[in-house]
Amino acid sequence: MRDRRNALLLAAALAGLAYALFFASPYGLRVLTVAGVYALAAFGFQILFGLGGALSMAQGAFFGLGAYVTGILGSRYGLDASVTFPLSLLAPLLVALPVGLAVLRLESHYFALATLGVAQVLHLLAVNLPDLTGGANGLPGVPAFALFGWVAPRGLPMAALVWGVAAVGGLIGWRLARGRLGRSLELVRDDPLAAGCLGLDVGRLRLTAFALSAVYAGAAGALAVHTQRVVSPEVLEFPVMVTILTIAVVGGRGRMVGAVLGALLLIHLPEWFRGLERSYLIVYGAALLLAILVAPNGLTGLLERLFPPPPRALPDAVEPPAGPRATGEILRVEDLSKSFGGVRALDGVSLSVQAGAIVGLIGPNGSGKTTLINVLSGLERPDDGAVWIGGRDRTGAPPDQIARAGLARSFQAATLPNHASVLEAVAAARLPFDRSVAEAEAHARWALDRLGAGDLALRPCHGLPAALRRRVELARALARRPSVLLLDEPAAGLTDAEKADLAAHLRRLAWEGMALLVVEHDMDFLLPLVGWVLCLDRGRTLYAGPPDGARRDAAVIAAYLGGPAVRDDSDDEDGA
Repeated sequence: MRDRRNALLLAAALAGLAYALFFASPYGLRVLTVAGVYALAAFGFQILFGLGGALSMAQGAFFGLGAYVTGILGSRYGLDASVTFPLSLLAPLLVALPVGLAVLRLESHYFALATLGVAQVLHLLAVNLPDLTGGANGLPGVPAFALFGWVAPRGLPMAALVWGVAAVGGLIGWRLARGRLGRSLELVRDDPLAAGCLGLDVGRLRLTAFALSAVYAGAAGALAVHTQRVVSPEVLEFPVMVTILTIAVVGGRGRMVGAVLGALLLIHLPEWFRGLERSYLIVYGAALLLAILVAPNGLTGLLERLFPPPPRALPDAVEPPAGPRATGEILRVEDLSKSFGGVRALDGVSLSVQAGAIVGLIGPNGSGKTTLINVLSGLERPDDGAVWIGGRDRTGAPPDQIARAGLARSFQAATLPNHASVLEAVAAARLPFDRSVAEAEAHARWALDRLGAGDLALRPCHGLPAALRRRVELARALARRPSVLLLDEPAAGLTDAEKADLAAHLRRLAWEGMALLVVEHDMDFLLPLVGWVLCLDRGRTLYAGPPDGARRDAAVIAAYLGGPAVRDDSDDEDGA
């Protein structure tokens, strides 16, 4: 099926080439050239929005900035593309880096609004600096693309140049999307908290995607100016951004081929319906709506549905490298405190976990258990106290640094990307450490086999039952070969047989030297498993000691376990 899909795409490409060479009119070549320009701009947006999930409204602004750099330097100073083109890439990049550092911490619509503000500022500057930009009238007389004496005239040469640059840009984007960067961005898009806890630097990844999108947009803007031979504030207006966004959605999010298909369709549709005069916009909108209804995952998604790819071959299992076997104290918490407004979630909690030990963390709902796990893994910053991992102070460190220090965790609800296969989900844990996706998947296969879940490798994460999702998440944590593992209610929703199997796996990990801290409500599962229990109530330590003592402690029984205390016959004088 994949061969048929690739053959179809190749046939379409050859048909397009034949059209450009033998059948296209000068105006048709111009439209084809504009489609190539927008495909190039959409490649960058596919990286940022399609893979990274960040809806930036500044892509059109970076497009316009690249256009103005080329327009000003070409028309006013007569510089050729050897100077103007690199600067058209550099200028959006220099704007994107500080803007990204400022706004990429924002989420969802706040980020979109902030980047829309950037676009509006650049538009106002273009209109209100007539001495530099030509103001509302723009700058005419932009020369043709010229490089070291070679000039690309309008028509077929300019179309070939634009699509040649687009081909190079698309190939680079395709390699990035299939490599570690693309996989990492997909994880950030699906669950940024889980991505950080797996060792991915979420901020750096988003900034990289934002910078790459700006470079692509600047390149497209430069080529657009050489095509139009004039630059005006229209290149900074909102319709440019809407066109790029629509191309990405209609073509298929995150797919470079989708950017090409979407650009060809979106740029040519108005021309096909131009003969309808005033009503063509209605037909154009209806055609777009029909495309979205028929192909909700874009044109590339439609092709995959019609020609599904064959099952892929599994990589050979390769054991990931492990550090020296840990000994002694692995995790130490000293007087940890954390408040949310007037609520004291943690109040002077201390804890120590040795290598090879399993410590249980219990307490009623709202006692601070999950808050403690979040602080230890870097999702929350403590107000007071210290966290030591492997003998080093990690207090207040971000999640990715704590993860790389050797701490792994699970969540109450198994956080697996629904669009990915089990193998891809587990391999994501190796992306910060391995050199390639192939190496990460080989290590992921080892982790799955280790937990008896190798047969799940090619199954999609979506629809997995609770027990299998827990096992896959544990495999993802195990793949990183951590020194300490935090598990948040790992037995929730499991049958008795599944709990027994999970307990056996956890004991095996502890025997190998891993330190485990397990949050659990099921005492029948937890107490036989652990060697030490910490009970919290309202953020304070209520009990710290062996599991048998927790069953008999009056304060623990009153606050959490309920029922009468278990009588210890060994304390009776007569032994009765």
